Amino acid sequence: MKNEQLTFEKLTGRQKAAILLMSLDVDVSAKVFKELDMKEVEQIAVEITNLKDLPQNIVESVIEEFYQLMTAQNYLVEGGFDYAQILLEKSYGIERAREIVEKIRVLTTVRGFNILKKADPQQLANFLTKEHPQTVALILSHLPPDQSADVIAEFPDNLRSEVVFRIAKLGKVSPQLLSQVEHVVDQIAEATLSQNLSVAGGAQLVANILNKSKNATAKAMLESIEDKDYNLSIEIKRLMFLFEDIITIDDKGIQRILRDVDKKDLALALKVSDDKIKTKIFKCMSERAAAVVKEELEFMGPVKLKEVEAAQMRIVDIIKKLEEQEEIVIGGRGKEDVFV
Repeated sequence: MKNEQLTFEKLTGRQKAAILLMSLDVDVSAKVFKELDMKEVEQIAVEITNLKDLPQNIVESVIEEFYQLMTAQNYLVEGGFDYAQILLEKSYGIERAREIVEKIRVLTTVRGFNILKKADPQQLANFLTKEHPQTVALILSHLPPDQSADVIAEFPDNLRSEVVFRIAKLGKVSPQLLSQVEHVVDQIAEATLSQNLSVAGGAQLVANILNKSKNATAKAMLESIEDKDYNLSIEIKRLMFLFEDIITIDDKGIQRILRDVDKKDLALALKVSDDKIKTKIFKCMSERAAAVVKEELEFMGPVKLKEVEAAQMRIVDIIKKLEEQEEIVIGGRGKEDVFV
């Protein structure tokens, strides 16, 4: 978007931050940058580079909003959200006051989650064990899978299985639960251990978390989910390993997998695969077998994408079965070292 087409309403939060820093004294902006992590500095620096010859009204609007937010923050510290809204209404009217308070609420929650991301897993687990499993599930769904896996490993068995199941089932979040989560996040942040919270979790997130967990833990969690919801457990199992992840399996493992895979399924599955996967698989086949599959691919006409995905899924199911039987090892599973 060209700067002459920019309007205040279309500015992203990152662009507003860049404009604000551009309007400040260089020394002040430098001090602000020192408080940010390198990724944030790089992102804002890119915006600053792209934002040139800005209309004065946009700059003034950004500064005005920043002033309003700082005023609201001061009121909030004095007496909480209700107190802040009453005072802001006197200055800006009811609608604008609500908008400002809501932005402060979101910013507070985002900052709280950022603090949680830096928290020690054991400390965080100890804090969360006091909360309702649904609240814990929502909080963990907003943390990186690595960290969530570490925290879940610290939970007692009953809480662990309950929380993982609830993460998998998370959908739309009620305002009451959202309010409770904000309260818990604020508490943890204050103890010094985004972001749209309307939708979170799901089978994919649980798959990511379990992929980062030890095999024994992942297996126990899947069994627990299977007891409660068999179809959900199947969905998670399939999401835990995508066909493209076959690249992480060693040659010996792929040779074992190919013994159980139908050659037509293999050709179909490779229809949309990149050359790295094809090379990896063909290398593990005899010249004659590889030639048969290559010929099948060469003369294969247009096929429906759902047929390709179905073939890939059948191969993934075989891979998962062989892993459970400990006949193959999937690279990157868990944090334990694997020696072969």
